[in-house]
Amino acid sequence: MYRWCTDEVEPNERFDYWREVRSKGLFGVTAELAREQRADFFGEFSLRQLGGAGLVELKASPYTVERSSSDIAHAPGDAICVYQQLGGGGWFGGLRGSDFAIANGRFATSHTDLPYRTAPLGAEGFHLRILKIPLGTIPAQDKRMRELAPRTFDDPTLAPLLGACFAELGEASTEQRADDATSLVQALAHLALIERGIVRPGSRRGQAALRTARLSQARRLIARHLQDPNLTPIMVADLLGVSVRHLHMLFEAAERSFSQTVTDERLKQSRRLMREAPERLIADIAASCGFESLATYYRVFNAAYGMAPGDFRTHGSDRR
Repeated sequence: MYRWCTDEVEPNERFDYWREVRSKGLFGVTAELAREQRADFFGEFSLRQLGGAGLVELKASPYTVERSSSDIAHAPGDAICVYQQLGGGGWFGGLRGSDFAIANGRFATSHTDLPYRTAPLGAEGFHLRILKIPLGTIPAQDKRMRELAPRTFDDPTLAPLLGACFAELGEASTEQRADDATSLVQALAHLALIERGIVRPGSRRGQAALRTARLSQARRLIARHLQDPNLTPIMVADLLGVSVRHLHMLFEAAERSFSQTVTDERLKQSRRLMREAPERLIADIAASCGFESLATYYRVFNAAYGMAPGDFRTHGSDRR
């Protein structure tokens, strides 16, 4: 992962550096801010290459951004961008269609090589994720993909699926299998194309994207309810709005079954707690992670890691 922050530059040079090196050089956009406001400017971003796409998370104090025809000619992208607004809100305007606002938690999409203008709606500035997916990596080729002017997602049923995929992709570790990240990127691309009417939900690619996204959402629901000893397929299926049979079919195509996923998440959570709270009783940690008994926790932990939880805490937590 590449991270950068304006704290690395002298205060009187921060916005100029952000505008010329980061905005224009890295993102291919023109940034503007009144000169009297530049001394207080702050910006930071991270960039990761995952599944053939670039995932950017950006936070910055208010300024205006334009992707002009000259910017596009200088730095063409030929990619689909999927945006997730993480804080405040943003305004988008362009040469096609009406201006629109994107609220906190909402999603939008566009093709990189169409002009637009954008600015934050409030004093808190920008906070968003941008997934840039090159068109050449998307199997569903269609000339309409290059005509995607910036627009919000209007289908409310897609929002939780997009959110789950973005969250899982954002938390992806360097050890995550490359094909897992690729599946998430492709799911986000095809969900965007479903929303824009380019891919049919019932098509092979549409169904694959929906399965990947629902599996991602199921995993997020499992992680959210680990403490509940009644965490069952029925509970997650109800929360997901699918049948239990459909839920099991989602996990059949995954590396781990539903029960294996629950156990794995509970073990990972227990390891985190042992590292973060070394004074906490192991029995308390096991119960807080949803294990039905301390004996069960010891048996499962030893089978997974080849040591008891106490040995992990004493000798192994710094190596694993």
